[in-house]
Amino acid sequence: MARNVRGPMSALTDFLQSTGITPTTIARRAATRAAENAEQPEAGPSNPRRGRAQEDHQEEYDSDNLDEPERKQKAAAKKKKKKGEHDDSDDEYTALSKTAYAPTNKPAVGSFENCATCEKQFTVTKYTMAAMPGPGFLCHPCAKASGADPFKKPASPRKRKAPAEKRTVVHIQQRSFPTLVSLCIDVIARHIDDVEAFGDIGSLNLEAIARALSKNRRLTTENAPLFYNIENTNLAFYDATNLSPDAFVALGNLNPNLTRLRLDFCGPLNDEAILSWNRTMPSLVSLELFGPFLVREAAWISFFQAHTNMVSFLITQSPRFSLACLQALIDASGSTISQLRLREVGLLSAAFAERIAGLSKLTYLDVGEPSESLSDDNVVQLLEGIGSGLTHLDLSGHIELTDEVLSRGLIPNTPHLTSLAMANVPLLSDIGTADFFNSSNQNGDETSGLILLDLSRNHLLKGAALTALIQHSKKTIQELNINGWKDVDVSAEEMVVGKRSTKSEDVEMLPTEPALPLLAHLEKVKKLDLGWCRGVDDFVVKSILEGCEALEELKVWGCNRVEGKWESSMQRKRGVKVYGIESQTGS
Repeated sequence: MARNVRGPMSALTDFLQSTGITPTTIARRAATRAAENAEQPEAGPSNPRRGRAQEDHQEEYDSDNLDEPERKQKAAAKKKKKKGEHDDSDDEYTALSKTAYAPTNKPAVGSFENCATCEKQFTVTKYTMAAMPGPGFLCHPCAKASGADPFKKPASPRKRKAPAEKRTVVHIQQRSFPTLVSLCIDVIARHIDDVEAFGDIGSLNLEAIARALSKNRRLTTENAPLFYNIENTNLAFYDATNLSPDAFVALGNLNPNLTRLRLDFCGPLNDEAILSWNRTMPSLVSLELFGPFLVREAAWISFFQAHTNMVSFLITQSPRFSLACLQALIDASGSTISQLRLREVGLLSAAFAERIAGLSKLTYLDVGEPSESLSDDNVVQLLEGIGSGLTHLDLSGHIELTDEVLSRGLIPNTPHLTSLAMANVPLLSDIGTADFFNSSNQNGDETSGLILLDLSRNHLLKGAALTALIQHSKKTIQELNINGWKDVDVSAEEMVVGKRSTKSEDVEMLPTEPALPLLAHLEKVKKLDLGWCRGVDDFVVKSILEGCEALEELKVWGCNRVEGKWESSMQRKRGVKVYGIESQTGS
């Protein structure tokens, strides 16, 4: 090295250099041995006795026996193992591999050899095989004649199949055989374009066929007449995306006696079609539309003026429905309208609430998901006007509403409410919601609870609210959605931390008893959504499956502690559908 600067040196390197063993010496002796082996006339198989004789040598170091580097390596390795020392990464000595000293048994590929059987000269390849018994090698014809296949690939080792988890539930759903009616409906749906060949189909199966067509959007202008009849009073299309504006006009011409009409995904519906219904469907009293984007204000007003006895008007996603349209509806059908849905209407405002408050016969009101939220005072005034007759109320997406709506609006004004949806109302608190259910339960009538409740995406709601709502509606509720209650039944460690922080007035005391197991007491619940509730685990799901006898559908999306490792014969027998188990999403 330059300037005689040396790095750290291991004990083995220092020992070998002191005895005169260097990489140059080792390489020179290896080249000498290779030259001696090349002068031998014939290569034969290795002699195992030689290896055993070398192993029997005394394991002391002998400076005169430098032709046995393999033994030295073994001795050095044994000494290294005893001392527990490791070579430094900067060690400049690198021992040669054992194969460098071993004689080459097989001649090099491309060289010439004489066959041990036929004594003919042949070229050595990688497929050349040794003679059995030796010495010598066989040419390819002689190797095949001996019964061996020199070109046969070595058999790959068989991989051991990993044992399957015995407790893993593959499918949490019982699949029954399809009925004859369902098979016929599927056949009709696949061949719906041959509508003329079907003839008459019973009215009971028309709706089932319409639903089947909606799954793959097969309903078109050509096959829609299958559902038309002059005697029809009720018609529902669940996906009208592929219908043209002229098809909506023809719908009115061929169904003049319709009183109830439902059209989902009716984007092509325009002013011309709506105006044609004024003449062709005079008896229409119930209209439900999803996505009438193209209908303008003038067409709505004309439609309401032509239909003066509307009982149900339900629309979703209509950005051009204005306050003037609502006023036209009230002027024409204010004394008869009982169901009103203005969901995802972009122009909804406090002025809408003032007009709706005058509809005294309303039993169903849905003003969810507006562009601009109503205030607490707006909703309280609205409920003071129409709350006494409401059975269904949807205020989802009004992000400015607080607990005041519950205490001042719902409790005193909605005695007959059976269906409530307040999803994505983030200012609702756990204590305020619990007080609402406790106050509503003071009459002691267990049959006056809610049937449908949707409080999803309200992240502040926890165990107190869940316990109160179960006590309030455990005898009546059929559909419950608490998706997104991420902190319900927090861990015991978090509860201890909350209890110790008594100096802060803002600390909310957590319930000592878990609330999620109480869901097993819901006797009539059919659909239950527990998605993104971090406290839900296999024990909670098992208790729900065993306790809720009427349960048909359970959703546990985002519940990481649910693995499906439970056993419930009742669940399998009833065919309860469980959705969202992460360990089974790939199957």
